[in-house]
Amino acid sequence: MNNQQLWQAVLGGMEVSLSKANFNTWFKNTNIAERGADYIIIAVPSAFNRDWISAKYQQEILKTLKNLAPEIKELKYRLGGTSSQNETTPNKPGTKNSTEQSSHKEFSTTTGPSNFSGLIPKYTFETFIVGKNNELAHAASQAVAKSPGTQYNPLFIYGGVGLGKTHLMHAAGHRLLQTNPKTKILYVTSEKFANDYVNAISQKRMEEFKKEYRGVDALLIDDIQFMAGKEGFQEEFFHTFNELRDKGKQIIITSDRQPKDIPAVEQRLVSRFEWGMVADIQAPDLETRMAILRNKMEKKGSVLSEDILFYIAENVVSNIRELEGALNRLAVYQQMENRGMVLDQAKTILASIIGTKKRITSAKKIAESVAEFYNISMEDLIKQSRKKEFVKPRQIAMYLIRKELDNSFPSIGDFFGGRDHTTVMHAVEKVENLKTNKDSFKQELDLILDKLFI
Repeated sequence: MNNQQLWQAVLGGMEVSLSKANFNTWFKNTNIAERGADYIIIAVPSAFNRDWISAKYQQEILKTLKNLAPEIKELKYRLGGTSSQNETTPNKPGTKNSTEQSSHKEFSTTTGPSNFSGLIPKYTFETFIVGKNNELAHAASQAVAKSPGTQYNPLFIYGGVGLGKTHLMHAAGHRLLQTNPKTKILYVTSEKFANDYVNAISQKRMEEFKKEYRGVDALLIDDIQFMAGKEGFQEEFFHTFNELRDKGKQIIITSDRQPKDIPAVEQRLVSRFEWGMVADIQAPDLETRMAILRNKMEKKGSVLSEDILFYIAENVVSNIRELEGALNRLAVYQQMENRGMVLDQAKTILASIIGTKKRITSAKKIAESVAEFYNISMEDLIKQSRKKEFVKPRQIAMYLIRKELDNSFPSIGDFFGGRDHTTVMHAVEKVENLKTNKDSFKQELDLILDKLFI
């Protein structure tokens, strides 16, 4: 087995256990640069790749290698695979080498200079709680802040509402300013970008618009999914993106879904979103939710018992903003009463937040929510069309109606224009398989389900 065959066998095993986004991010441009009697040297595109692979995947790679080539006992790494001087013992992500030890310059975001635009002071890396659900996005944001406009450009972060996408985007902006206070940073929502674009056209100020958006060192644009269906927006953003990237300027984008799943967006934009790094943020696990609550409680100077914190963490599972909202409510009550609190009191105070949401009970409401999520009409969802952009949402709507309402297959078929019950059965089975085998698809379903609460 030659080096190429050996590495392809290793990658085959890694691809099965990782999401597509993670696999492409870490292993897409790797290969075996050298093979010795008891070691191999893996060529990687950057120090960041090297550190992350060694910390997260080295043991798994070695285990696979030993099954294929038992003589291999050690892994080494080479940046770019061109020079032996780059063979190193990697650092773990998050550690600092000698060139990184110097402290960042202080910078006041409340009275920042004219090049500071839109960053929220409290959203920094220091206030971000890292867990398994967000460690990739966190590490990527730090890497971008350290070396803007280089390897991960754009950085595309996606995930559900209230999970920390915007926080990481602002944290990267703050770190860039700390490193170089002269950095020109512009943070906007995609809605503001679109409104500015429309106003610039109507007021004949396009040159000023272009100067503002294309004259920055870092463009941070939030909720890019709202560009769906807006052709003028997409055209202008396409040219803005190209000019900034060609100049080596950093672009950071957030969305509630991965690039290819944003509906009604030109393929040329989707491909550009995937040029750099695509990192997802999922809902935090119980341990991370507890850490978030303890951190926020400490900053507020409140004191709540562990059983109260556990009650909040156990019942508010998908949204960090709701976690903070529940904690704020208890903190305000404590200040008003000027006394401690027991669990039963906390449950009463939080009754309007926890345990009162109900799922919708209408097939029509589910279908409308799915259609809205994918930016298509109800007519598109129900009509007899085999276009890919309609088939997927239709199958998801069938699946949700079945799972959420337990409607019969024939009744669901009738709702969708008189389709046969076997069509509905196939849709439900297909969605179930995708949900089980594809993390990004499961996250998509979770986002739709979040919208089905009333």
